[in-house]
Amino acid sequence: MKYILVTGGVISGIGKGIIASSVGLILKSCGLHVTAIKIDPYINIDAGTFSPYEHGEVFVLDDGGEVDLDLGNYERFLDIRLTRDNNLTTGKIYQSVINKERRGDYLGKTVQVVPHITDAIQEWVVKQAKISVDDDGVEPQVCVIELGGTVGDIESMPFIEAFRQFQFKVKRDNFCNIHVSLVPQIMCRCATPLENAVKEKISMFCHVEPTQVICVADVSSIYKVPLLLEDQGVVGYICQRLDLPIEMRARKMLTKWKEMSDRSDRLLEHVSVALVGKYTKFSDSYASVIKALEHSALAINHKLEIKFIDSADLEPNTLQEEPVKYHEAWQKLCSADGVLVPGGFGVRGTEGKIQAISWARKKKKPFLGICLGMQLAVCEFARNVLGWQDANSTEFHPESKHPVVIDMPEHNPGQMGGTMRLGKRRTIFKSNTSILRKLYGDAEYVDERHRHRFEVNPELKHHFEERGFHFVGQDIEGERMEVIELDDHAYFVGVQYHPEFTSRPIKPSPPYFGLLLAAAGKLQSYLQKGCRLSPR
Repeated sequence: MKYILVTGGVISGIGKGIIASSVGLILKSCGLHVTAIKIDPYINIDAGTFSPYEHGEVFVLDDGGEVDLDLGNYERFLDIRLTRDNNLTTGKIYQSVINKERRGDYLGKTVQVVPHITDAIQEWVVKQAKISVDDDGVEPQVCVIELGGTVGDIESMPFIEAFRQFQFKVKRDNFCNIHVSLVPQIMCRCATPLENAVKEKISMFCHVEPTQVICVADVSSIYKVPLLLEDQGVVGYICQRLDLPIEMRARKMLTKWKEMSDRSDRLLEHVSVALVGKYTKFSDSYASVIKALEHSALAINHKLEIKFIDSADLEPNTLQEEPVKYHEAWQKLCSADGVLVPGGFGVRGTEGKIQAISWARKKKKPFLGICLGMQLAVCEFARNVLGWQDANSTEFHPESKHPVVIDMPEHNPGQMGGTMRLGKRRTIFKSNTSILRKLYGDAEYVDERHRHRFEVNPELKHHFEERGFHFVGQDIEGERMEVIELDDHAYFVGVQYHPEFTSRPIKPSPPYFGLLLAAAGKLQSYLQKGCRLSPR
């Protein structure tokens, strides 16, 4: 096993995740099997209880693991499927060591950071690196490990010490370190490649060869980063340094990426989507949603504009208190080509989301509702078409006479962490004419990832279907409503799952792809052509 550790200096958020993903991609393009581990030095067990404002979105894996959003980058770049144990936290390590101590595994010894915590970190990495992340079940050959935070953080110290020891255990030919740092340049609104003199200075002070100083200047798209690393000989260096068995030949995977990233610079047509949510001031809160929209826009050769709208700004209260903000929000909504209401928790802004859904339904604007977005589409239809004025989710109005969305039996409100319906679940299509089924390649079923505590009340289903509001996708037992579609509408779709988590740059997520096709006015021709795009 070859290990590549990616660390960061100066500031957090410097781009370690993209570098780790890009290095993994260019090695995978050489025919190697690559896995990835993200280390987060915080004490939380997982990311499940994080506020999106605190740490960005919570990414969900097939096995239901709620993890750091960097694992989303790994999956998208490498087209792999990770597990919850690919995200290692201080909390997980200390919990495992304390459990061992309670069982008496340490035979009465004093349990310390060195060697017990550091040994546990190394054992976890060695064990997890062997787990296959590809469909062929082959054991990985290379493990890229990203250490979160910055070197020097007090939280990172046990991990730094663990890897200091690790490099000697696995031997030099099997371990190398990529350190990502910031090079400030005194310039006006500009970030350019480094001159050789600067590289040589960094080389001298960091005790590495000048060829080992790689410049990652600002680029127009993160998808250009692997190509930037490739151009500077990163593959050649890593292969020589780690004695990797690969041939230096043209690589189809990187060729596809180059074509895709070049195309992104040449887009002339525009399409806009209103993203109506409650965490819109921090775009990382919707990282995978934004990426899924970008993947789909690129697939139809359109430049994407996302209009971020705080759903609370669409509500009548805002009209009274801040009329300018209210009118600006509605202007953004009304000028968008499509509307997306993503998942979320809590009552704030839900009425504004319902207003946006109502507008999209009545004006026949393409609409996609994800998780809570789908549930609120059910509430909106119940209120304004079925005439159930107080229709609501019991999450927001427990005493509603028309509880169209209810909590699931396995939800335990006494504990927040790990109590949701999480991970990969199967959805069976109940209709042969479903638009979404066609977008999925006329599949009989799909496996997508979930993260929710509430669900559509199945007892009220028939009231909706009588009025053209169809539950075209359901779980295996037929008890959980998974996909909604509305008659006589260009594209009005809601899904209980989170399709953004499995979207890939070269394989966009079908529900998002459908939204973008409809927003660009191309959905009908796409369906008529047997779900094929016109030649570029």
